[in-house]
Formats: sequence, structure tokens, C-alpha cells
Amino acid sequence: MTKENIIDPQNIVYKKPSLMNDSPMHYCPGCSHGMVHKLVAEIIEEMQLTDKTIGICPVGCAVFAYNYLDIDWIEAAHGRAPACATAVKRLWPDHLVFTYQGDGDFACIGTAESIHAMNRGENIAIIFINNAIYGMTGGQMAPTTLMGMKTATCPYGRQADLHGYPLKMTELAANLEGTCYITRQSVHNVAAINRAKKAIRKAFENSLSGKGTSLVEIVSTCSAGWKLTPVEANKWMEKNMFPYYPLGDIKDTTIEKQ
Repeated sequence: MTKENIIDPQNIVYKKPSLMNDSPMHYCPGCSHGMVHKLVAEIIEEMQLTDKTIGICPVGCAVFAYNYLDIDWIEAAHGRAPACATAVKRLWPDHLVFTYQGDGDFACIGTAESIHAMNRGENIAIIFINNAIYGMTGGQMAPTTLMGMKTATCPYGRQADLHGYPLKMTELAANLEGTCYITRQSVHNVAAINRAKKAIRKAFENSLSGKGTSLVEIVSTCSAGWKLTPVEANKWMEKNMFPYYPLGDIKDTTIEKQ
């Protein structure tokens, strides 16, 4: 088969989203960020919201999202993305406004901003990447680090009496009156990717419809921080992360409102 036949439109089974730039990604092999970026780009393109989308990315691995997705971005201070998104959405209520945050940002330094934005029911979507470790800064313990899990700052494993317990932000968010859609997904296989895409799209639709805050947690891998190969990291996530952070919808008030 010639090159011309391979790229013939009738032979194309997948095309890179037009909103994804050609910038080489800096993410480590096996990192979940790249897949989530692709889903976000596909959804915005399919919803025809290229010119009406504003993403807020803070500090951490998530900060480089603006290098890869060709939409309007605002870089917020560490942890302050929900506060920034609140202002943007109130100024441009007809726009899709979402934050893209890691666990150290969303669940630690930005806990106050996260909880209060969700409790107010701001009409934003929050994408929360949970890989249970500080991936960018050297593999330190995160709020979501599992019990017994070893990191640079708990080399003997997380202990309840010393470090407290892993923080389940998604379950916490489900108890807030202002949240309308709370779900936990992953992108470790094709079926999971498809479910995650539907969840993110629903969160975006809620933002546009003014139904309140939507939170999509993506349980993710961090091969570098966990010191595992991409394949080993996926297996470790399935065995250890999923039991503590089970996948699926936790809250959906939009069904009742339809």
C-alpha cells in the first residue's frame, strides 16, 4: 500500500484534534495528562466552542496545558484556578469555563478555593487529575497519596498518625449543595477513555447550561513519581488506586432537573 492510499480520507480511522498544537509534549511516557488533553480538545471541537472556551490552568504538571491546546488560557496562581474561573464565568456567562488541576493544586494549596467555588455552585467545570503524588516537584506526598505508599517525603510509607489520611475530594464535593455533577473516571484503557470523554462533555454542557459546578476526577498514573514503567504503573493503579478511589458517577442532579 502506498503512502497516498494510507492517508486517503476513506482509510483514516483517527485524526488528531485540530485544537491540539504540534508542540512536543513534555509529559513522561505513560502519563495520563496527554490523553486527557486529547479528550478535552476533541470535545471542544465537537461542541464547536473553539472561540467560546476559556481554560484556567495553575501550577504543576497541568500548567503546560496551554502549550498543547489552542484555546484561550489563563494561568492562575497555585491553587487559585477555581477563584479565577469564578470571575471569568461571571464576566462571560455564555462561555465554557473550566479548570485543569492536579491533586496538589486542587486538593492541597487550593483546597479553600476549590471547596468554596463548588459550594457556591459556580457554573464551571473542574477537571481534577489525581495521581496521588507531586509529579513535577520531585515525587513528594500529596493529599491523595495512599496509606502505606512511599514518596520522597514519606519514604517509609504514609502513616495516619503522622500524615493523616488520603483526602477524597470527589466524595467531599458531592456533599456540597452547589455541585450538580460529580464523577470519577480514568483513561487506562479504551473503554475507560470513552467513559471519561462522556463525563467531561457532560461537565462542559452543565457549565454552559448554568446548572452549577461539575467535577470530573481522573484517577491517573505517574510513572516517574511512582518509579514504575508505564505498563507497571497502569497495573499498580488498577490494583491500589481504584479500590480507594472507585470509578463512576457519585452525584448527578442534572437527571432530576431534566
